Amino acid sequence: MEKKQTVNDLTNSVIENFRLQIRGEIVQTTDSGYNEARKIYNAMIDKHPGMIVRCADVADVMACVNFGRENNLLVAVRGGGHNGGGLGLCDDGLVIDLSQLKYVRVNMADKTVRVGGGNLWGEVDHATHPFGLAVPAGIISTTGVGGLTLGGGVGHLTKKYGLTIDNLLEADMVLADGSFVTVNKDQNKDLFWAIRGGGGNFGIVTSFKFQAHPVSKVIGGPTLWPIEKTEEIMSWYNDFIMNAPDDLNGFIATMIIPGPPFPEVLHNKMFCGIVWCYTGDPSKFDKLFQEVRDKNPVFEHVGEMPYPSIQTLFDGLLPPGLQWYWRADFFNELGKEVRAAHLKYGSSIPTPLSQMHLYPLSGAAARVGNEDTPWAYRDAKYAGVIVGVDPDPKNADKITRWCKDYWEALHPYSSGGAYSNFMMDEGQERVQASYKHNYKRLAAIKKAYDPDNFFRVNQNIQPKA
Repeated sequence: MEKKQTVNDLTNSVIENFRLQIRGEIVQTTDSGYNEARKIYNAMIDKHPGMIVRCADVADVMACVNFGRENNLLVAVRGGGHNGGGLGLCDDGLVIDLSQLKYVRVNMADKTVRVGGGNLWGEVDHATHPFGLAVPAGIISTTGVGGLTLGGGVGHLTKKYGLTIDNLLEADMVLADGSFVTVNKDQNKDLFWAIRGGGGNFGIVTSFKFQAHPVSKVIGGPTLWPIEKTEEIMSWYNDFIMNAPDDLNGFIATMIIPGPPFPEVLHNKMFCGIVWCYTGDPSKFDKLFQEVRDKNPVFEHVGEMPYPSIQTLFDGLLPPGLQWYWRADFFNELGKEVRAAHLKYGSSIPTPLSQMHLYPLSGAAARVGNEDTPWAYRDAKYAGVIVGVDPDPKNADKITRWCKDYWEALHPYSSGGAYSNFMMDEGQERVQASYKHNYKRLAAIKKAYDPDNFFRVNQNIQPKA
């Protein structure tokens, strides 16, 4: 493979000629705003791109792709910048920044939503909520629409309405050759299949069209039990959540209560917690939830709220700029050994923001076939993620070690692969394990649309030889 050039290898005239083609802002290493422009959500990632282009429109995106390809530059694509592994950045190459490509347009006639490639989910929720609608997404409103969607999209509405990709109807894309295409169930069907879980491997999505659903208010919030009860609560939870109606979602966690808005008596103590979200008839909630209350949580803060409120519940605790280290796996069961590992490592959480989550994948998400999208674990019961989190770079090693140790204790009991949005830069074997039997088809589509692997700064699917 030909060695990539760096931006520093380019002549001034080449760069100035490129500048004439761009309406957006070009940020170079010598510009005063460079260090701010290269920041992403995970402050543990410290990459130095040669150039960042904040695209103003689709034409800018096309010009960037052509410029990167013609000059043999390493190219990264940045949407919301939330990716745990920092795959929206690269060293010395070109970052195509979509953060200015923002708009949300709601069509009430068919309850669809058109969203720009640079939008954040909080902006989508803000626009859809007055219409009594929501698109299934994650659990943090500052997450980018593009990265979350292309990897799958697990969150509070997964059981009721499926993954985010199950609600994607259409996308506009710029391909590796600089051309522009629209993909949906009738146009470019192979690409439409591939982007519903295959990540940013196939092109840059500049616009998404989603099916929205009637969600206005939900009943939600956390219940907490002492960490010592982890095994008991996980065993009960496994039976309860898998048999609960699709309207009731709840992800289970091992966690520390770091401080406000929780009561002071809980601060800096470790808990097994469940964060609930109910979308059904409010009059039926108390009867359904009585079984949870019968488990005697030491804290319950569950009530009615607008859907955007549950989506922003953790924004204040997890702002951009913290140190993050992620590890993840899918799980089919929460057996005795799994529960024991969660108790052990949940009892030794190293910093107040570090935590483990298990997201249930039953309901609507499980009713899609394993080959219908690249997301190959429709039959898994849980998407698990362990995150070491702290504001202080001095604690980076500590949170990383705890995260890896926790993961290594659980991995032998996992389904083998992980949800790609929960992965760091972990190599080819892990990428292939995440797509299982669908990897071969993805590699063939990659070969057809990106034979030179131009889009490689991602959970990379290599073009089929």
